[in-house]
Amino acid sequence: MYTGKATPDAAADRGWLLGHFKDPADPRHSRDVEIKWGVHPRGDERERWATAERRTALLVLISGRFRLDFPERSVVLAEQGDYVLWGRGVDHSWYAEEDAVVLTVRWPSVPGYRADEPSGHGAAGTAGHPRP
Repeated sequence: MYTGKATPDAAADRGWLLGHFKDPADPRHSRDVEIKWGVHPRGDERERWATAERRTALLVLISGRFRLDFPERSVVLAEQGDYVLWGRGVDHSWYAEEDAVVLTVRWPSVPGYRADEPSGHGAAGTAGHPRP
């Protein structure tokens, strides 16, 4: 069993509360799913597009206004509870149009998907997708 508070716990690991990247002895370690409590100030944006995605993701707006950009369209989450789901192979990026809190669930939890890794590692590339 583990109890915590999402905002301070998330701040310790780039927003992530659960996933493969937690120590195997930590109850929050999982290879099946990742959960993120994302606190984003207005103007915050993903550093690079996520490409070659191997996971399915669900992002739910808790508060604020948050935009998800996909190659063919953008989706704006504006009311609490708005959400978007996308699957494997769907490139994406995001932008906080207002201060926003979002809950992201991704599965499975697989290594190699950090936006701060150099290009060519995981899904952090920028190939062919300029920001709208």
